[in-house]
Amino acid sequence: MRIGFVEPGDWDSIRAIYLEGIASRQATFETEAPSWEAWNESHLQHPRLKATEASGVIGWAALSPVSHRQAYSGVAEVSVYVSEAWRGKGVGKALLSALVRSSEEFGIWTLQAGILSVNTASIALHKACGFRGVGTRERIGQIEGVWHDVLLMERRSPRVHPRVSSSR
Repeated sequence: MRIGFVEPGDWDSIRAIYLEGIASRQATFETEAPSWEAWNESHLQHPRLKATEASGVIGWAALSPVSHRQAYSGVAEVSVYVSEAWRGKGVGKALLSALVRSSEEFGIWTLQAGILSVNTASIALHKACGFRGVGTRERIGQIEGVWHDVLLMERRSPRVHPRVSSSR
């Protein structure tokens, strides 16, 4: 397995893996994958990572800004998706570990994730990569008429510290 940067030509594979996550009913409240343009617009340009094998892209990880306000410039939300055929084989851990390292290179001091409480594999993955639970949003959304809780997790970088502005 290789970890590399996502390229625009990877979109069909990334979209297919995202659709598998949607179909699992455990990865997201979304019901359809966005267009490339919408996905590209909603995610930070760096880092966007993919895991590949001889068969092609088997997983991806990217960051979204939590806000466009300057105060939150070092805080990003994590997305990690692994192809159904490759789940439980270390792909998610390799991607999330690389995303953490790469995010620090881009000055991100806090990573956060909102994980459906039924997605115990994702919760365990994030804990293994240094995330901690900071709260639960109870009955925050529905999937096919069933309410779900979302566990909020975060990882504070020990290497990157928030930039302090001297202006008041």
